Formats: sequence, C-alpha cells, structure tokens
Amino acid sequence: MQIDKNILSDDLSPYLKQHKDNPVHWQTWSKHTLDFAKRNKKPILLSIGYASCHWCHVMAHESFEDIETAKVMNQLFVNIKVDREERPDLDFIFQSSLQLFNRTSGGWPLTMFLDENGVPFMGGTYFPKEPKHGLPSFKEVLKNISNVYKEQRDNIIQQRDLIIKNLDPRKNSVLQQDLEPILDLSLSNLDVSKGGYKGAPKFPTFNLYETLIYFYNKTKDEKYFKPVDLIIEKICSKGIYDHVEGGISRYTVDENWIVPHFEKMLYDNVQFILLLSKYCKIKSNGYFKFKLEQTIEFLKKEFLNTEGLLGSAYDADSDGEEGKYYVYSYNEIKNIKDIEKYFEIKPEGNWENKIILVEKDKPNNEILKNLKDIRFKRNKPFFDDKTQLDLNCLWVSSLVAAHEIMPEKGYLKYAETFFSKIEKKYINDRVYHSYSKDIVFVEDYAFLINALNDLSDKTMNFKYKNLAQELSNDAIKKFYLIDKNIFQKNPINNNDVFFKPIDIGDNTIPNGNAIMLINFIRLGMMKEAKKLSESLNGYLNVYKSLMMTSLKAIDFYQNIKEGKNCNEQGCKIDDE
Repeated sequence: MQIDKNILSDDLSPYLKQHKDNPVHWQTWSKHTLDFAKRNKKPILLSIGYASCHWCHVMAHESFEDIETAKVMNQLFVNIKVDREERPDLDFIFQSSLQLFNRTSGGWPLTMFLDENGVPFMGGTYFPKEPKHGLPSFKEVLKNISNVYKEQRDNIIQQRDLIIKNLDPRKNSVLQQDLEPILDLSLSNLDVSKGGYKGAPKFPTFNLYETLIYFYNKTKDEKYFKPVDLIIEKICSKGIYDHVEGGISRYTVDENWIVPHFEKMLYDNVQFILLLSKYCKIKSNGYFKFKLEQTIEFLKKEFLNTEGLLGSAYDADSDGEEGKYYVYSYNEIKNIKDIEKYFEIKPEGNWENKIILVEKDKPNNEILKNLKDIRFKRNKPFFDDKTQLDLNCLWVSSLVAAHEIMPEKGYLKYAETFFSKIEKKYINDRVYHSYSKDIVFVEDYAFLINALNDLSDKTMNFKYKNLAQELSNDAIKKFYLIDKNIFQKNPINNNDVFFKPIDIGDNTIPNGNAIMLINFIRLGMMKEAKKLSESLNGYLNVYKSLMMTSLKAIDFYQNIKEGKNCNEQGCKIDDE
C-alpha cells in the first residue's frame, strides 16, 4: 500500500485539520505509517506542533503550503504530523532527542528526522522557506539530510542503542539528601527585581513557585515567599495578563512581562489559579482575589467546549496578525474617561505602535466595559477545543483551591458537577487522554487521582478516596517499571516508540511521577511511596532544578514518614 496522499481531513485533532489541505502527503503516527517507512527503507520527517502555535503557522504557510517544497518532502520522506497535546509522549521523546543532538532547548514546530525504524538522527525547530537569520532554507535542509541518510544509512541505524542510552535518564544511589540547598540553587537564578528567571523570554514557571510556597509554609522563611510575591504582582499587573477578560498568555518575549506571546493555554491558566489561590491563603488581598475570580470566570465561559469540558488553547493570531484581538490603538481608547489613571497609555504605544495594556491601578467596571465593547467587535482567535483529561483534572483541583479563598462563590459545588462530566466520559468506560480511547499517559492518572484527593479532602465524600485508590492500583499495573521503581510515561503494554520513555522532569505541567508520589502519600500507600521517593531521589541528585515538583514531593514524604503535621501544601499550615 502506497502513501501518496494527505490523510488528515478525517482526523479529530484541530491542529492536524489545519494541515488537511497541504500538498504534503501527511500521515499520522501509526503502525501502518511506521511499517511503511521500514518496509521501503525511507526516512521519516516528523513535524510536531499544536493549534495555537504562532511559529507552527508561519512554517506551515511558508513551506507546507508550498507546492515545490511539498514535492521535495513527498519524494524524499515519509511525512508524519503530530499534535503534541494529543501525543505528549512523542513530544517529550523527540524534544529530548533534539536537546541531545543540538545541546539547545527545543520548541515548536519541532522538526525531526528519523530513520526508517522511527529512531531520530537529526532535527531542528522552525526552518524558513528561504535562508535567513543564519538558518538554511527548508528545502536545502531536506535535500542535505536525505543525502546524508543515503550515504550513511547503516551507520545512522546502528546509532540506536547509543541514542537510547543517552535518552534514558541517569540516576545514582542516593536514597535521601538535604533538599533545601537544591531549592536555594534555583533561587540564585531568579531575577530579584523583575521576577521569574533572569533575562528574556519570561515564562511563569509555576512548578518552581508551587514548591517555594510549600517550603515557605514549612519553614516560614521569607526567602521562599519573596519570589512568589514578586511573580504574582508582575503577572497580575503587566501585559502577560489580559486585564479586559482575564487569563494569562504563555510567556512574554521581554524581561518586563509586557509583550506577551499572545496564545492562551489551559495548562498555564489552571496553574495560575492554583498558585494564586495558595498565595491568597497566605496573603489575602482584594486585588488578587479579583484577578483570581476574573480568570476562573474567563475559563468557565471561554474555554468550555461542546462536551461541557475545557478545551486546550486560544491562538495568538486572528485575521493573520499576532495579538490583533488583544491590543489597542491610542485613538481607539484615548477618549475613555480616566483610562490613563488605570493603564499606561502613550500615543506611540508600547509595542509596534499599539498598546498592550499594563495596569497602574485596578480599573473600574465602566472602563472594562468600554474596552470590551471595542474588543468584541473583532474576530476572536481560533480556539482549540480538544479535551485533555490531565488538564481538566487540574482545573478541578484549581477550583477546589479557589474555594478555600472564596467559599461564597460556589466553586466547590461547581468542581463536583464538573468532575461528574469527567467521570462519565473518562472513568465509567476507561481512562484515556483525549481522542483515542487507546491512548493514555501517567499524567492523566496522576492528575485524575490528585483531583479525587482534593475533592475528598474538602467534601469528606469517601467515594472520591475509594476511586483514587482503585485508580492508583490501576496506574501501577499500567505504567510502573518494577526494575526501576518509576512510572513509564506511556503504558508498558502499548508502547509504539523505540524505547521506554521515563519522564522525571517538570514541563508545561508538574511531573507525573512527582504527582504520583504525592498521591501515594495522601492515600496512605506508604510502601509504594517509599520506593518511588527513593527512586526520584536518585534522579534528583543528577537533574536538580529540573525536578522542582519532585523536590516538594520527596520532602512531603520524609515529613510524613517522620510523623510531622504536614500536607501536600506544607507543614503546620494552620498552626499559628
């Protein structure tokens, strides 16, 4: 059977559907596609992205929609398109491979070249259609890599074992260690005046700040709280936050948190709600409570999909322009009464002669109404309505956390109602990640169990705890590698990649192994927790700052083992 056409038109993924009319003969990651490549001794071009990714759109318009480029791709490679939100395991494996090959961080679009057996040998991210910014043209890259593969095919294929060895995370025999010095090492890399890590771009790395709050609750040492205090103030007042509708963008390109990369991701916003809720528990403030409520209401309204669950992301672009929906011209807003008292307004703007709203003071409802009236006349960015189980469970946990701050808002009841929809779709039949009922990851189980524990703690309804214990045992059967005392990222008996992927670091969401350790402790599964804690300690001694959630989880285990009055948010929180 030949692969001679684009097959994405029938796919459910919004990202893959964006590429259904490309002249590239795009295939999906499947046994059929991989078998074809192997049978025909043809290398694979793997392109990984997501629907709201700006540079994915740029590369698509420049190269994948170009007939001449597509001819070269079709002639030389088996071309596979992957939605990273649908297959986070593939994204993790091939991002790790890129970092191994190039010694640089990855990103999207991810462009990887695999041998006929699906093993990577070369890669990059965005390639321009024509040479620029020191990058070769994409067609040039395609031809060069094809030639390399033809000339060195046997040597490339023989690299498989070496690549697997280097991708497998290293660990040592340390079973227990002093954890706070590792956290202090991360503190030394923070920007003490602007917040976040030093330099640009600025990402709100929530896993670090969650761990800092945990250690502040445990030690009451202000050095752990000050960075959280600073990042919350910056996120809530600067351009990364949408002051008109609520919610945050993925990151800012500058070090002052002003110019966002305008895409809005579900994973960022639920973690922002979680962090802000825990912050308000320590330092209650009406301004931050307003931001908390505004973001929750934004997600409830704008991220809801037709299933009654939450979709994944809003695009950065609308009408082909990045940020068009969110920014204002000076003439549009100059006559709004007193607007300059609340926002930094200049005729020349603060980004490409436009104004990204930066707050000086909390605006009144009349000003927000005027700003909404202007914005709502525009076309909204594209919404990727894909449901992901792990992120929807994080949403439930964020609602439970917000309930502690604003019990009068009914967020706990809403969380229970929302969870009943998750239960109906994902638990009554089988647990799965997004579209395919055959695809599930340890993070889906981890955050599902975490949400059940959160609901159980607040409602005292034992059905949640019983289900959490049942799912924990199921997760052990599906993902746990007994020889390594660690969870594999994808199911042991349904692995369609070239090695067993073990993920021990935080990424866009907290690490699944770390969350499972916290789950075990909360469920009283201390035998399982001991093994996992000791295993993660061995990795932590090597990877340190990449494992902030594990740092918190291991400390939690040690404190519970020692009989201290602790929970997953810290120790002696309520003992003042």
